[in-house]
Amino acid sequence: MTPSVTPNLWHNRRVFLTGHTGFKGGWLALWLASKGAHVRGYSLDPCTTPNLFTEARIGSVIEDIRGDIRDATTLNEALTSFAPEVVFHLAAQPLVRYSYDDPIGTFETNVLGTARVLDAVRRTPSVRAVVSVTTDKCYENKEWLWGYRETDPLGGYDPYSSSKACAEIVSAAFRQSYFPVDRIADHHCAIATARAGNVIGGGDWSTDRLIPDLVRGFLAGEPVRIRRPHAIRPWQHVLEPVLGYIQLAEHLLSPSAARYATAFNFGPSDDDAQTVGWIVSRMVQHWGDNASWILDEDPSVHEAGYLKLDASRARAELAWHPRLQLHTTLHWLVDWYKAWQSGTDMHRFTLDQIAAYEQLPHTH
Repeated sequence: MTPSVTPNLWHNRRVFLTGHTGFKGGWLALWLASKGAHVRGYSLDPCTTPNLFTEARIGSVIEDIRGDIRDATTLNEALTSFAPEVVFHLAAQPLVRYSYDDPIGTFETNVLGTARVLDAVRRTPSVRAVVSVTTDKCYENKEWLWGYRETDPLGGYDPYSSSKACAEIVSAAFRQSYFPVDRIADHHCAIATARAGNVIGGGDWSTDRLIPDLVRGFLAGEPVRIRRPHAIRPWQHVLEPVLGYIQLAEHLLSPSAARYATAFNFGPSDDDAQTVGWIVSRMVQHWGDNASWILDEDPSVHEAGYLKLDASRARAELAWHPRLQLHTTLHWLVDWYKAWQSGTDMHRFTLDQIAAYEQLPHTH
């Protein structure tokens, strides 16, 4: 079996990670630290209480710096003084519905923030690889039945989706202007973007996201209001795309880095693009304890009804493949929240889930 993460490649490697106090950033920080990487995180405070960063004690194994990616002075100092080889950029305003309430803040964080990070990279000659994380929602959504490919047009109906399409364009502009792939032997820095679907797993307490909303309701013993039970999403455990980010960075550090300095989708197999209603019914079943839900008759703002990714490029170029089937993913995340509810050491528990994931075979 091919190992998930290249043995020893991350040992003592300096990694700068924006958004380490967030859900995906927290899992990524813990995984890299477990491989011996020196991780410096740069982020705002966690936006919820409880949160993964605190509950899994991620600050105990990485360097934790609080700052805004829009603040050029603080960001430049944090990045240049650390002299990392690898930069993972995950800091973002990540919520569709919130972007309707604060469109300017969303664009400032997701577009200008990305430009600030890449401009700081431009001033940091130690950087060899940058993975800029966007979203599956960066595509112009035509509600068609097949998965979007990396070459499909970018777009965005709502401020969040549009801002992430803009972040893709900003990343491409910095790559072409300052880090062109045909001159990688001169500047030694490869930039790629990563687009992932609806990511679920233990430790997410975001507002207005399906799994955290369900968990909050189940814990409170109240029926959960569900907006769009027929909407289809490419659900995947958080460790699937996080592995993709790590493997992409490994390829950007390789002698053939130029080949990988482009966009990559990380999505589940077609079987795991399921409706919200399918997820909810199985979550109710897995959770037990009289968990229940009701239909929200006022879904308000526009959200895509059908969205699926084609991850053929990641499979072919990076040898990345999903490992968890959706029913197992739901078991894993219920196990995580139940363990947290019972007072388990969630630092150890989260590391154990990462270790168990690494032992799984590929599900082609």
